[in-house]
Amino acid sequence: MQPPLIFIGMHRSGTSMLVRLLENSGLFAGTRKDRNNEAIFFKQLNFWLMAQCGGRWDAPDPVHYLLKNKELLTWAEKYLRKMLHSPRAIHFLGLRQYITGRGINGINIPWGWKDPRNTFTLPLWLRIFPEARVLYIERHGVDAAHSLFVREKKLFSQTTSEFQKYQFITPYRPKKGGFYGSPRCSSLEGGFSLWMEYIDQAQQVLADLPDHRVLKLQYEHFLEKPVSCLQQCAEFCGLDISIENIEKISADVDSSRAYAYRKNPVLLEFAQIHRKELQLRGYTSPP
Repeated sequence: MQPPLIFIGMHRSGTSMLVRLLENSGLFAGTRKDRNNEAIFFKQLNFWLMAQCGGRWDAPDPVHYLLKNKELLTWAEKYLRKMLHSPRAIHFLGLRQYITGRGINGINIPWGWKDPRNTFTLPLWLRIFPEARVLYIERHGVDAAHSLFVREKKLFSQTTSEFQKYQFITPYRPKKGGFYGSPRCSSLEGGFSLWMEYIDQAQQVLADLPDHRVLKLQYEHFLEKPVSCLQQCAEFCGLDISIENIEKISADVDSSRAYAYRKNPVLLEFAQIHRKELQLRGYTSPP
């Protein structure tokens, strides 16, 4: 089996863009993915892991209770190994590749999966894939927090509108989800504090890995020099792709998305207020 590429990083920080570009370059990242380009099979396993200790993507800290409990960790690892070699892996591999390759162990091409939750569950995945390589991308915390804020506001508008329209059936069909996907991220402060948790966790878990198994990227630098950065990623992933194809694949990268907060006075002020927290994590405000 070829060791996987495990993508980590904060939500709304460029992980979807990165995986999409690498898929176009030849990386296999799953046959069934959601709208955020996350492999549903591995996303569900991460969701299950976080649920064991009362955590979720926007409240990830309880995962540390799982990782510190040796007994629970052992059984969680057994469960994951069982799932990886079960027919449910078809959702990631596709039926043909599952049959011909005999499951996950039969993958002999560059492959991996993207899920920001990997940032916290990575220690367990490394027990299963001890030779895995990790690709980490980070983005300015104010832009990441604002992107989450905008997404939550849009979702809130949709869910409240639907509830108002169909509230007469609520007594018979109770509402399954909430009005917000993440109440925490419905404010800039909440999203920014979550960004700090992800950045700190990523730095901690990557510190234990040798340099040749880790590639760190900055979203803003990637947008500035997409061809050289994508070439670096392709080499790290073991992809055989020409520079001409890399240039073609990188053509639609929008460099204007870098440091978008500078165009918004409210966000710029927020960045100034939190300049110390940003500087501690490698960002100056403004850059």
